[in-house]
Amino acid sequence: MTVSIHEPITNLKGVGKVASEQFESLGISTIEDLVMTFPYRHEDFRLKDLSETPHNERVTIEGRVESEPSVLYLGKKRSRLQLRLLTGHHLIKAVFFNQHYLKERLAPGMIVTVTGKWDRGRQVINVSNFKDGPKTEQADFEPVYSLKAVMQQKTFRRFMRSALDTVAGQYDETLPQDIREAYRLPSIGEALEMIHFPTNPADVKQARRRFAYEELLLFQLKMQGMKKARKEAEKGQAIEYELSRLKRFIDTLPFELTNAQKRVVNELCAELKSPIRMNRLLQGDVGSGKTVVAAIALFAVITAGYQGALMAPTEILAEQHAASLAEWLEPHDVTVAFLAGSTKGKARKIILEKLEKGEIDLLIGTHALIQPDVTFHRLGLVITDEQHRFGVEQRRILRDKGINPDVLFMTATPIPRTLAITAFGEMDISILDELPAGRKKIETHWLKEDSLLPVLRKMDQELRAGRQAYVICPLIEESDKLDVQNAVDVHAQLSQHFAGRYTVGLMHGRLPTDEKDAIMREFSSGQIHVLVSTTVVEVGVNVPNATFMLIYDATRFGLAQLHQLRGRVGRGADQSYCVLLADPKTEEGKERMQTMTETNDGFLLAEKDLELRGAGDVFGKKQSGMPEFKVADLVHDYRVLNTAKADAERLLESPSFWRDAEYAHLRIQLEQSGALDGGRID
Repeated sequence: MTVSIHEPITNLKGVGKVASEQFESLGISTIEDLVMTFPYRHEDFRLKDLSETPHNERVTIEGRVESEPSVLYLGKKRSRLQLRLLTGHHLIKAVFFNQHYLKERLAPGMIVTVTGKWDRGRQVINVSNFKDGPKTEQADFEPVYSLKAVMQQKTFRRFMRSALDTVAGQYDETLPQDIREAYRLPSIGEALEMIHFPTNPADVKQARRRFAYEELLLFQLKMQGMKKARKEAEKGQAIEYELSRLKRFIDTLPFELTNAQKRVVNELCAELKSPIRMNRLLQGDVGSGKTVVAAIALFAVITAGYQGALMAPTEILAEQHAASLAEWLEPHDVTVAFLAGSTKGKARKIILEKLEKGEIDLLIGTHALIQPDVTFHRLGLVITDEQHRFGVEQRRILRDKGINPDVLFMTATPIPRTLAITAFGEMDISILDELPAGRKKIETHWLKEDSLLPVLRKMDQELRAGRQAYVICPLIEESDKLDVQNAVDVHAQLSQHFAGRYTVGLMHGRLPTDEKDAIMREFSSGQIHVLVSTTVVEVGVNVPNATFMLIYDATRFGLAQLHQLRGRVGRGADQSYCVLLADPKTEEGKERMQTMTETNDGFLLAEKDLELRGAGDVFGKKQSGMPEFKVADLVHDYRVLNTAKADAERLLESPSFWRDAEYAHLRIQLEQSGALDGGRID
């Protein structure tokens, strides 16, 4: 009787009560679940020549025992057995930890096969796998699965072999033949055999290519499908702005636009004129001039008789935007208003009345913009700054205050290209990757934590010149668990150090919002000279007079966050400095500090951060919106991701995709994902 791939795992020959409970705890309930459980690595048991094996590499060798084994007991349960082994022309030492029982099985003259890490300098192999006799039946490559100590690898491999033999030929082929042939990808049956029972490294590579592409294609079909459905479901407004007025406005700006700004302005203007609703993410490095791009887009919709809205996460950041935009726009007959939680009573009532009548062209503020009584006359463009700081629902409420207004999200957090395509796949993306001319590069120095005195002397020098400084700490208060500097103690120390000369302020996330805003205003106005803070200053605050930043325990932060913090200085005409105090204990930590001193490019740092820490850590596993892939790796498979994106866009536009039988499995998965249902994406 034929056993189906969709049947319970208990129908697989040899799976009894114990094995079925073990499979259940591994999340495997059907035979299909089993065959689609991929190994996370493969052990290479091919015999190698030690003269060609690099230091610290895992290696399998065959050799003859040349000495009696000796055992050294290192405590109750720990032991070290060692012997001499002749392999080829090499007489080496083999060390077995906690395998003292092998003393009775090993004797001079025996042939053994061992696998372990090769210490080239000391000519020692630290043995992890041992077998009597020469290597004969053992496969050259063995898969290693994540089994959480529930089942032995050998047992799992036996069941996997049985499953593949039982359901051979029953697999649903997701990838049509034309795609497989174009990229020389194996069929699903071939790929499953290759990944579970490879005969050489090329098998593993081929299987990985196939499954990584399949995962990324399905994901991109979902993302591009959502984008397509949204554009079809939500017809926007074709905003016919006055080009001559817009050009005059750009000509009166007190600076020349960078090429990147010109490119992004053209992208935005083309989309404003289109009847398809804008849903765009604008990424710009610190200081790349996102605000002026926002001002140009807002002015464009205002010339067409629409209103604009800009929402920022904090009152002080919203105030800064309001000041800049009013300075640029008011000379061109644009009425700018500011609305925040602190706007009360009569002042608030007047703003709301004027807004509803259309007498206010541009409203800038905080989450106060999404209150139910805030009504626009004719909202055309909504801009959300630092969009990741707002919840989906908050962004949706603001967007719904107009009839399908165009929506632009802005962020100063550079996102690696692969993550942007993935996390924001249903949005269009514009990038400002060029800084305005004349901007001085921030000098960044990495010093050990015992170098504080020369750092304070340099800070003192900047303060004497009339400038200001930030001091960043990873914690608010002392922690028993972490030996790192905390803001409260550092504030006390620096207050004493600068007593009678400079005012030292303290800011952290536990302070009420109005108190944080008051402290930032005092710092902005120069009343506070040194601001000790946690990472709450990370985003957006603009104090051009601040030229010095000291970051304690810099290894506690990722590269992207360090770059955001560093971006609080270097905003004026004076040379700025950033000092990282850190004693990294790992190579990765040292590499991060070194990278920070070598570049000020936020996008390059974001890519490096991704490479060093992985997508989950860069974005935060829960908040990231990042999908979890079984095989695909966003760091190493970025070319595959780009290919999958282009293929998904092409397929969705192709009539044959929606009609032909060979695409049926892709269509079914796309429809089951819900991507085509309403098209409303936030």
